This record gives sequence, structure tokens and C-alpha cells, in this order.
Amino acid sequence: MDLMSEARQGFQTIPVDADVREQALKFLKHWLTETGFAAYRPQLEWLIGEKQWAGLLDRFYQILPFGTGGRRGAVGIGPNRMNLWTLGASVQGHCEYLKERFPGMQPLRVVVAHDVRRFEDVRKNYNPQLPNPVLHLTSRHLADHAVGVYVANGMHAYTLPADSNRFLATPELSFIIRFLQAQGGLNISASHNPPDDNGGKFYDERGGQPVPPDDQIMADLVDQVTTIKALPWTEAVRTGRVHFLDNASHQAYIDLCRRQSLVPPPKANEIQVVYTPLHGVGSMTAMEVLVQQGFRVLPVEEQMKPDGMFPNVTQTPNPEVPVSMDRAEALAKKEKADLVLSTDPDADRLGAMIPSEPRALATGTGEPGGVSPRSPPWRFVTGNEIAALLTHFKLSKLSKRGQMPGSPIVIKTEVTTGLITHIARHFRTQVVDNLLVGFKYIADVLWHLEQSGVYEDVRGTPEDFVIAGEESHGILVTPHIRDKDAASAALLLAELALDQKRQGKTVLDYLNSIYRQFGYFRNEVVPVVMPGIQGKQNMARILEQLRKSPPREIGDLVVTDCEDLRDEKGRLGPIKGATDAASRNVLIFRLGERGRVALRPSGTEPKAKAYVEVCSGPCPARASEEQWQRIRSEVDYLTKHIAEDFLLKVKQLAGIEIKR
Repeated sequence: MDLMSEARQGFQTIPVDADVREQALKFLKHWLTETGFAAYRPQLEWLIGEKQWAGLLDRFYQILPFGTGGRRGAVGIGPNRMNLWTLGASVQGHCEYLKERFPGMQPLRVVVAHDVRRFEDVRKNYNPQLPNPVLHLTSRHLADHAVGVYVANGMHAYTLPADSNRFLATPELSFIIRFLQAQGGLNISASHNPPDDNGGKFYDERGGQPVPPDDQIMADLVDQVTTIKALPWTEAVRTGRVHFLDNASHQAYIDLCRRQSLVPPPKANEIQVVYTPLHGVGSMTAMEVLVQQGFRVLPVEEQMKPDGMFPNVTQTPNPEVPVSMDRAEALAKKEKADLVLSTDPDADRLGAMIPSEPRALATGTGEPGGVSPRSPPWRFVTGNEIAALLTHFKLSKLSKRGQMPGSPIVIKTEVTTGLITHIARHFRTQVVDNLLVGFKYIADVLWHLEQSGVYEDVRGTPEDFVIAGEESHGILVTPHIRDKDAASAALLLAELALDQKRQGKTVLDYLNSIYRQFGYFRNEVVPVVMPGIQGKQNMARILEQLRKSPPREIGDLVVTDCEDLRDEKGRLGPIKGATDAASRNVLIFRLGERGRVALRPSGTEPKAKAYVEVCSGPCPARASEEQWQRIRSEVDYLTKHIAEDFLLKVKQLAGIEIKR
């Protein structure tokens, strides 16, 4: 039996739709027979010989799709994996997109960045004894290949020199696109994903990622690619169309971040901040900003070296995961620091930990007889809390200084804490709080303000923009960048800690005062993991059933409203294409004034997320501390109960065991 016959027979054992099998077979035949894929054939023959049908089907049933952040996924062999072909086809499609978007413009210019990743087959998916073109593939290799495609298509590419010891963080790339007035950009990065993953984030001339319908136009052009024009790196450089970035744009970015400062800089040893880039590139952005601004930064030395294998990181290089900061926490306890900060590998997300006691208890001054200073336990700060803290801090400082913009604007996504809306309205600012998941939608609001001064019922210009936040640890505080930026966010959070210390207080004191004033908000993100193509089909079935028959109650609370963001008669209007449909594949179940649950499948990963929010009212005027803590405990319990009940409902609809 030949290889294709074996594969056809093997795919019959996988319970998926027939058209999925046929698409996989079509792509597989192409990779087995075309000379351009000959280097991959030994591994493909081995996979077929080992009868790894589910894995083969998953590799070949589609071209790696666009999510909210571009293309991202496991490095490997096949069109549904990141590799030179997948990236090359994507870049070729991006070239066609830019030519359509800027007809007649010469030269078209793009900025290409990359992070620290390299593929070492940690998951052991391939035969180590056979040739493997993707083994040891680094982000730099992918970036150089992308440059070769751009240059072969007549474009000019701006990138770091081959011998550079620097990397470009995602927000710095966004800034440089605008700084150089380029027409687009690309960042080779899988952000905080596992070491074997990689991806490509495509940017437009605004410094943001394309939104519908533009991302659909680009996706269609990628799908139409049959030939990839490419030059080897050395030939591309010889054309004169490869330009190497110097330090000027980098320093301009650092200076921009420093200009976001809200308080006088610290005196020597006034505050200690522990920082870790989690083996990513943040030491060249967030740490540099903090040091230049005068902060005493204590680095987690064993995590400072950029290393895509993340050897000294516990579990995952993701600041959304508390255990990723375990070494930073240990250093903070040892040095009696005031704040822990971390950034993810491409330095767009910010993580934080704070002492979990008020300063009086931590120093011993609040206890009878006094005690020796000690290091208190540390507390993880969620992405929602970081967003709320910085929103209140910046609005408060601008208000006290009389520096509030004429028409101040705060922006957040739908699934980010509603506490931000309450804070913004208190300061009489305009709020955009109903955006789809993905920072590109925040950037799109800024673009609309730039073009017309209007976004829905909000009026103003980018200069009226104050802050934007999303639950997944993304913050933006300047309109001159169009993606989340951990560097300027790190500066503001460090300044908040400094400002509180000068008053004899802590960040926790500040957070608790916000909760007392506006209500206690508890937000939980419940991951629902359904790997592979079968998991994707199960999730589609779950959402379809929830659309047809939404639950009447969740966690003993009545569902007062169910909003399907794919409803073309709803507030988002007609669907603008497949990418828009994917982004709008969200169901929101509102539970009166107490909270909501939103369910959204990931655009890039084999999982879904349920975003649960429960809140109380403000602390009653005459409530004791014990009574207030009881109210908070009730919210905590209800949040957990709602999350567990909703997960059970999803599990019952799927008819399978779901991993959390």
C-alpha cells in the first residue's frame, strides 16, 4: 500500500467530517510529492509508518489560522504548524495585502522583529534519528526568511543586524512602525506559549494588527498563495533593501515610556523592585525604563538571559500564572523588596506580586509591643487588578494635577473587569468597555479617533486617551503605541508602589481602598482544554447548543440576559468575514447586577475560556471590617460556585471529560 492509501485508510479511523479528511489528504499529498517539501518527507514517512493518524490529520487538515494575534501554534511539519513554508506563505500573502492596500506606493517598508525561541521538539513528536528541517529552528531563522520574502517582493525591510545582542519587544515594534512611518510589520513570537511554539504577528501601518474586514482580506490573500517569492538572507542584504535598525528608534521608545511618569523619581534606595523577564526580552524595555527612571531594580539573575527554552522558569513563562514568579518572590522575600514585576517573553504583558499585608503589620509597628521587621507573604496581582489599579492611579494623578485631557477616554475589552468602568465614570471620563478580546480592537478605537474623532458615542482624539486594559495583563498608556506595553505599565505600577510607600502605605492598601469605594470585583478565567481537531469540533457543538438553549441559571443566579456576539441583528452588526466570525464567537450570560459569564474559544490555541465576574456594591458606610470581609468572602464563594457550575454544564454538553 502506498503512503497516500495508508493515510486515507488511517484517517478513516478518526471521527471527523469527510471534508476534513479530504482537505488533510490534499495537503498531505502536496507535501509528499512537491520537490519544495522533499526535506520533510523522511519524517512524514515515519509518522505514516507509526500510524500517528490523529497527529497527521491535525497537522494537515487546515492552514494555521489567524487568531486575535495573528498566526501562532506548535512548530512542526505540515500547513497547520509553524515552519518556513507556513510563515513564507503568510508573508507572501502580507506582501500582496500591502500592495493592494497601498497601490503604486514605492517603496513599501516593513519592520521585522523576533523573539528568543528555538524549536527542540520538547514534546517528542518527531524521530530524532531522521533529518528534520524544523529542529533547532529559531525565531531569528524565521525572521530572516521573512525578510527574504519581503525583499523578493520588492519591499524594504527594517530589522536588527544579524550580530545584534538586542531583541525587539512587541510594543517597541509597534512604536517603530509608526516612528519610521512604515506600511507594516511582523513579529516572530509565540508570546508566553510553551517552548515548542512560535508564531507571526502581522501589523499594519498604524502599528496595530489588522481588524475585520482587513484581516479577512489578508487571510484570503494568504489562502490564494501558490508561489512564494523568496531570497536567501545574504542575497536579500545585497539588494540594498535590508536596513539595520540602530539605537535611535530604541531610545525614542524608552524616552516615550519614561514620559508617562506620574510622580517624582525615587531617591537612592527609596524603593526596591524585583524584576524578571522570564528569559524573554523585557530587560531591554521594562527594566531599562525602570533603571533610567531611577528605580533600584533587583534582577532575578538566573532568568535574565534571553533563552527560548525558558530553562529556569517554573511551568510557563507567562506572568498570568503566579508560579512563574516563584524565584522573583523568593528574592523579594530575601531582600524585603516592595514590589515584584515580570514580563512575558515578548514584553507586552506585565505580571506583579505585592506584599500581602498592610505596611504597618509588615514592619511590626501595628502589633502590641512591636516586632522586628519581617518579610510578609506575597500576593499575586491579577491582570484585572493591575488594570484597575493603574486606571485609578493615572486618573487620580491627572485629576489632582489639573492635567486631565479635555475629553478623557478609557478603553477596555468586554471580558475585562467592570471595575474599570465604575472608576472611569467616577472621574467623569468617557468609556469604551464592550470590545472583543484582542488588543487590536483597542488600537482600532484609537485609529477611529485619529481619523474622525468619533468611536460609537465617544468623542475625542488620541491625545484624549488615558489608558486601556485587558484582563490578560495587557496595559497601554500612550496613543503612540498601538499594542499592549509592559514597559510603561511597569513604570506606572512601580510609581504607584513608590507613591504609596511615601504615604506609609502599600499597593494592597490602595487596591483595598478601590474595592471599598466601588465594590469588590472577583474575576476568574476558567480554561476549558479540548485538544486537537476533535476538541475543536466538540467546542463548536457546545456553543451551538448553548445558542439554541442557553441556561436559565448559573450557580443559582438567574440568567437575566444572553448575548450572542455573532448575532448580526445585535450591536456588532453584519459579520465581516471568517476572521470576524471567529472573533465574535462569544456568548455572554449576564446574571443581573451581580455578574456575568462569557464563553469564548481561543483563536490560536486548543481551548476555550470562560470569563466569570461577580461583584458586590461599595462597602456600606457603617460596616465593620469583619462585615466587609464577610461580603468579600460571599463574592469569592459565589464566583467559585458559578465557575464550577458553568464548567459542569459545558462538560455535560460535550459528553466528555474536560481538563482545566
